[in-house]
Amino acid sequence: MQYTDKIIHYYTILFIFFRRLDLLFLSINQFDMNISVSELPLLDELKPIVNENIKEFAEKGHTLIRDILSPEEVAAYRPVIVDAAEKYNTERRKMQDRDTYGKAFLQIMNLWRVDEAVKQFVMAKRLGKIAADLMGVENVRIYHDQALFKEPGGGPTPWHQDQYYWPVDTNNTITMWMPLVDIDVDMGMLTFASGSYDKGAIFDFEISDESESAFDDYVKERNFSITRAQTMKAGDATFHRGFTIHNAPGNNSNKMREVMTIIYLADGARVSQPKHQWQKNDHAKWLMSKPVGELIDSELNPKVL
Repeated sequence: MQYTDKIIHYYTILFIFFRRLDLLFLSINQFDMNISVSELPLLDELKPIVNENIKEFAEKGHTLIRDILSPEEVAAYRPVIVDAAEKYNTERRKMQDRDTYGKAFLQIMNLWRVDEAVKQFVMAKRLGKIAADLMGVENVRIYHDQALFKEPGGGPTPWHQDQYYWPVDTNNTITMWMPLVDIDVDMGMLTFASGSYDKGAIFDFEISDESESAFDDYVKERNFSITRAQTMKAGDATFHRGFTIHNAPGNNSNKMREVMTIIYLADGARVSQPKHQWQKNDHAKWLMSKPVGELIDSELNPKVL
């Protein structure tokens, strides 16, 4: 019995020791997490853009700007964006059970409304000023953000136009597309039909197999130049107009293509009459159902600068 009692006493001490050790590590991790959120870089230091980017954006409807975020800034923001995307992702289906759109990427929208750390990224003056300068406007407002995570083995993103969905009265719209990890073409690089933005909405198709087929024919018939980077570093970003036709290949790598996007509108834009159900949905979801003709200035659409 004495031997048994000693064994029990020994294991009891070990259990208490390791339990206290677990609690210590948990406290340290929580402390580190709080420090990382509270001390995130503000990203308010502006980055002037060169005339070549402004000219390319005006001519082609898209441009790539390198090194917008430093490696240290990416290292600070990537974990909080990834954590928020994982927390609020609602896609639970297996890849084989999804349609084309579902296979293209995990899409988690308006994280800035539910996560203060992501809000600091989305409201960054550095990013908003680049968007404003490319469009030649004084200020921009948020339409919405979205994390677009293309899983390993994820399918291609069909040809489409973003602004097909947006009930707004301006063509001064722009999407920033920033990878949070280094990517190449095999991971699903954003691809543009250069110069395709100036005719407005081309087809009455949401992003789908139908949009892929129709836009593919349209792009080929009009001999648009197809442009995409071979590589992008984390912290680089492309900016494209709302009506620029674009797509992306599938992710043939074994890594997640982590991309954070922000859609901006020129300040002064107004709500337009929704043309179809998709725009009715956006009108309610992103514009708080503001009356047609009114300024887009709801609490969901704050000024950035």
